[in-house]
Amino acid sequence: MNFVLWVLQALLSLLCIAGGAFQLFKLDELEKGVAAMRALPHALWGLFGVINCLGGLGLLLPGILKMPPRVTALSAAVVAALSIVISALYVYYGDRPPLSYSVAMAAMAGVIAYGRLQPKPL
Repeated sequence: MNFVLWVLQALLSLLCIAGGAFQLFKLDELEKGVAAMRALPHALWGLFGVINCLGGLGLLLPGILKMPPRVTALSAAVVAALSIVISALYVYYGDRPPLSYSVAMAAMAGVIAYGRLQPKPL
């Protein structure tokens, strides 16, 4: 199961960093098709982008640097919480296309957080 968690962590890390960078640097493009991004301040989406990028790094670096798995679990929990908040914003503003992306990220992050908190990963 450790292998599966590592694969999920690598994939989610890539999604977090790419999505966060896109929120930081390409927000104008995202605004065209996403009502929530037009309605809320750019600074809030910038903050979400920074948290996503840091969360993505937090999914990989603790394992690479031999830190306790709790650090990875904490990063995954933050990513899951942020993804749930963003999903709620998408639902509120009626944005269906990006909703599946953020729900999938929340689910993956939840599995990682749970798996890394176990004494022996599943």
